[in-house]
Amino acid sequence: MQSNKEQLLKDANHVMTVCNSCRYCEGFCAVFPAMELRRIFTIGDLKLLANLCHNCRGCYYACQFIPPHEYNLNIPKTMAELRLETHKEFVWPGFLQGFFERSAKRTTLLSLICVLFVFLITLLSQGGDVLFGQHVGAGAFYTVTPYLAVMIPFSLLGLGILFVWAMGVRNFWTAIGAPLSDIKDVSAHIQAIKDCLTLRYLGGGGHGCNYPDEAFSMNRRWLHQAVFLGFIVCFAATSLAFIYEHFLGWPSPYPLTSLPVVLGTLGGISICIGTAGLLYLKEKMDPAPSSPIARSIDKPFIVLVLLTSATGLLVMLFRETHLMGLLLTIHLGLVLALFVALPYGKGLHALYRYFALVRNAQEQKRADELQVG
Repeated sequence: MQSNKEQLLKDANHVMTVCNSCRYCEGFCAVFPAMELRRIFTIGDLKLLANLCHNCRGCYYACQFIPPHEYNLNIPKTMAELRLETHKEFVWPGFLQGFFERSAKRTTLLSLICVLFVFLITLLSQGGDVLFGQHVGAGAFYTVTPYLAVMIPFSLLGLGILFVWAMGVRNFWTAIGAPLSDIKDVSAHIQAIKDCLTLRYLGGGGHGCNYPDEAFSMNRRWLHQAVFLGFIVCFAATSLAFIYEHFLGWPSPYPLTSLPVVLGTLGGISICIGTAGLLYLKEKMDPAPSSPIARSIDKPFIVLVLLTSATGLLVMLFRETHLMGLLLTIHLGLVLALFVALPYGKGLHALYRYFALVRNAQEQKRADELQVG
């Protein structure tokens, strides 16, 4: 009896073989030019192509072989399910693969546990008077949650995430049949960074994604851009606050008009708009080219990102009131949950898609060199 992974690989091979004969969709995304470099598809090829797919769905609505045709092609759904299977396969350590199953319940439970944990630790160590008290002036945040109590655990957790990601990327790179030495290709990384910063392949054939339905739209691209830029701006705000704190000797919280606060607020708003918009599109989307498994994993993670950003804004808004301590513990609990979930859920798609783009840049460059030669 075939396993789920074997069936997914068989389905993906069928889809790519038929598409490689047709080639009607070759201008839609990175998958089809990469597909055309191959006559047959190894398991590694299929895993690479699945992670190159950006789920723009242009191929589905343009295809003459979608169900109920006997060829039964549904590239977005097939690639989404194989992509998720690869994410489970590459995750490190392997025994945590089960986190991908029943993701909504697991993410909700994880978030509640993390929020409750931070709340109880703060209450027991600082006392109710501090947690629910009003704190203003320099060091107000650290009165509720001491600096080292935040910095040390989150720094260690961040380093752990980087290590887990590095192991996952190594597993991915090996699985697609690429030599480890190729991962250092600077020019390929530059091209992949350009593709990521511009979200090039969320443009479908140039008119946008067919998302949430068959009409072309750039909304999905813009919303992804809002989330992506929001994270960058928030990271810049945090980095600037670190410089203020440690190099200039200016303790937080900072004035509302200060650069760290302005950047953090703009970044948080951008993330909220992007995630809320993506959730709306997911509710409206055509279910035919989508994977129920993918939807069950996507939505809880997006909600977690939205709540993390929203509570951060609320902390800033109510920072001089009695609600600050409670809101701060809720926010830190959600940040903790987000950190824990990053290596074992929806967040992985950005990581593996980036390295798939790196490999794609290498393959396209070699193909161009062969043509010139």
